[in-house]
Amino acid sequence: MVSPPRRRQGGVSYLGLLFAVALAGIGLAGTGALWSLESRREKEKELLFIGEEYRRAIASYYDKGPNGVREYPEKLENLLRDTRFPMPVHHLRRLYRDPLTNSPDWELIRLQGRISGVASRADGKPVKSAGFAARQEGFEGAASYRDWRFTHDPGAAAAAPAGTQGAPTGTPER
Repeated sequence: MVSPPRRRQGGVSYLGLLFAVALAGIGLAGTGALWSLESRREKEKELLFIGEEYRRAIASYYDKGPNGVREYPEKLENLLRDTRFPMPVHHLRRLYRDPLTNSPDWELIRLQGRISGVASRADGKPVKSAGFAARQEGFEGAASYRDWRFTHDPGAAAAAPAGTQGAPTGTPER
């Protein structure tokens, strides 16, 4: 007995499956790149918020010195519990981690040996390059996150409108 001829339809289904897997891979790669960019943007927003919290706390510590003595804190922990007063003052609720490095190790910007600001130790190039708040105008076009320096400048604060801070000053501590 002679067997009937076989059809070759199995290869078409296999080819369709390979095509579907390739399309899914391309779609996932695009989604991953988009997710990565959005994640960096969120971390930048968090860094801007935390940096401003440190700037505000340092300004509060400086401005509220006892007997009119204005000085910056010697260490970040002094922002949590300012013991220069009979009742300790809390300028900051907690010490924040750098959202870009996930480390509590900030680059400390010192002026006359005391902390006048903080900066991230991350080396990456910021996604955000324009549209900053007035107190962050020096951040535009920054080559690195290290250039986003959150400092208190008492001279600029007196000359600036209420609610803004001046350009960064001081030297970073390495």
